[in-house]
Amino acid sequence: MPKSKRTKSVALTQTAKKTRDHKVSVVSDIRDAIDKHDTLYLFSYENMRSNHFKNVRNFFRGSPLSRVVLGKNKLMQIALGTTTEDEHQENLHLVAKRITGNVGMLLTQRKGDEVEEYFTNLEKEDYARSGSTASRGYTVTNEVMENFPVSMVEQFRTLGLPVEVSNGRVALVGKQEHIVCRKGDVLSAESCKLLVQFDVKLAQFRANLVCRWKASDGAFEEF
Repeated sequence: MPKSKRTKSVALTQTAKKTRDHKVSVVSDIRDAIDKHDTLYLFSYENMRSNHFKNVRNFFRGSPLSRVVLGKNKLMQIALGTTTEDEHQENLHLVAKRITGNVGMLLTQRKGDEVEEYFTNLEKEDYARSGSTASRGYTVTNEVMENFPVSMVEQFRTLGLPVEVSNGRVALVGKQEHIVCRKGDVLSAESCKLLVQFDVKLAQFRANLVCRWKASDGAFEEF
């Protein structure tokens, strides 16, 4: 694996508000990791939660050596270098230019087909977050409401669900069903909490490979 092009100073004037020493440490840590691995993959993701990130880390943990990096985009760009003059290794500026939005890096020595297969199949259902768009509609019925204890009536009312206690059971007020959301709706915090109660998952966690960089020759490839 080739050594870094040269030792370079780190410009940090536009990064997030953390101490300079911490930023320098993060950049140095990323560069050190790059120098220890054969391949760098940049991947994008949607609806990432801590448990999903943990699962990705666990899959690539151990042998062969791998490391997943999530962090401030600006710091990752600085670590790689955004031009041919300041890039850490040959052609890393091509990766840095694609660090936008929700992205992370996988530094690995695993075979390419194994990495690509993992990301191709990486898709999990999850609960929607406030502000997201409903991928489908959901309507709750009295039959569903009967499964909940009467102690939850006030909680449901707080979330905007019109319920009452009828014959010792939780029931909708004056109707047999209630629309929680329609397809295409922007979900409120209350709607998301209701969907969790009904175990309805309208979000999909996905991660897709954006590009690959090889340390041996600086080869760069987009997916």
